[in-house]
Amino acid sequence: MTAPVLVAGGTGFVGSRLVAALAERGDDVRVMTRHPTSYDGPGTPVHGDVSDPASLAGVMDGCSAAYYLVHSLASDDFESRDAAAAEAFGQQAAAAGVEQIVYLGGLGDDGDDLSAHLRSRREVEQLLGNGGVPVTVLRAGIVVGHGGISWEITRQLVEHLPAMVTPRWVSTLTQPIAIADVIRYLVGVLHEPAALGRVFDIGGPDVLAYSDMLQRVAAIEGRRLPILPVPLLTPGLSSRWLAFVTDVDTRTGRNLVDSMTNTVVVRDTSIRDVVPFEPMGYDDAVRLALAERGARR
Repeated sequence: MTAPVLVAGGTGFVGSRLVAALAERGDDVRVMTRHPTSYDGPGTPVHGDVSDPASLAGVMDGCSAAYYLVHSLASDDFESRDAAAAEAFGQQAAAAGVEQIVYLGGLGDDGDDLSAHLRSRREVEQLLGNGGVPVTVLRAGIVVGHGGISWEITRQLVEHLPAMVTPRWVSTLTQPIAIADVIRYLVGVLHEPAALGRVFDIGGPDVLAYSDMLQRVAAIEGRRLPILPVPLLTPGLSSRWLAFVTDVDTRTGRNLVDSMTNTVVVRDTSIRDVVPFEPMGYDDAVRLALAERGARR
């Protein structure tokens, strides 16, 4: 039997789907959670909290690889918290003899004036590898799937408003990707020699402005959504506006809004050589997300 694989963040939006996919194909999966006694999904729950380095001792013993799918966007000090957590996790992975860490980061041009959120994602990439374990990084933009924060903002804006007065970031380009395709990439790079120590951009086939994404969701739902950009709507006001019309809290909304000023598109397609398949288009990803929401309701 192959050595176990640890998934940190295995109960979240991406992690829970990844755990299910790994377990389905027969991998021995350890799901790191702060509340193992209440976990009832696939895999074996183990207690661990990246904000408490002492709790990480032993959780990766015997593991061949570890996924790191953790962030602290809802915290005021998310940058320092995420940095400390990534450093501790990387050191513990090295002490346990882990051979690969896989991390889901964020797209964005390194030469751009990146938001604090995206700068933090870059820092985490580096800190995870400080212990010497090769890190495989997948950088994604908006992930489309039921329960994802960025997708929920999109859906709720379309469904809660008859028209939108929007900030200038609605014209920023992004390259959304379906959650199912993110999972295929995450599974595909596991134990893949060609992926060790490398950074990959991942995205779907469509490059869209945020306004295009909103209007395409509206069209799929049979709605009309007039959009009027307003240049003076600042990031701070935008985050309060999001909190008012969606269920995303103001702090998380502000951190995400700041990132929406950065173009986040795929610049390097080398992942297609390592994990070859055709990602689904935005409209199909939206339909799947809406269908999953309907089924769960």
